[in-house]
Amino acid sequence: MSDEAKIDNGWHFNKTISLSLIVQLVFLAGLIIGTWVNLQKQLSLLQHDMNTLLENQKQFQSRLERLDDKCLIYDCRIGTIEKQISKFQIQGEFK
Repeated sequence: MSDEAKIDNGWHFNKTISLSLIVQLVFLAGLIIGTWVNLQKQLSLLQHDMNTLLENQKQFQSRLERLDDKCLIYDCRIGTIEKQISKFQIQGEFK
């Protein structure tokens, strides 16, 4: 067997680059870059939405704390009024 026969039977690569391969690589690079830019835009929007959500959550928590304080105050007032009413009822029964 000669050396030429061994080359024909084995694997070999075509070292020429065609125009279609270059176009495919350019389109692939464009898709990768476009996808990356789109992801960056989506991440930016997500970050903005998360910041807005956190700010609204802080405001809501602040409102809940004020409401809780008011509830405690009203609960104390109602308890005081109930005690006074019961005193007046008891005093009225003894008269």
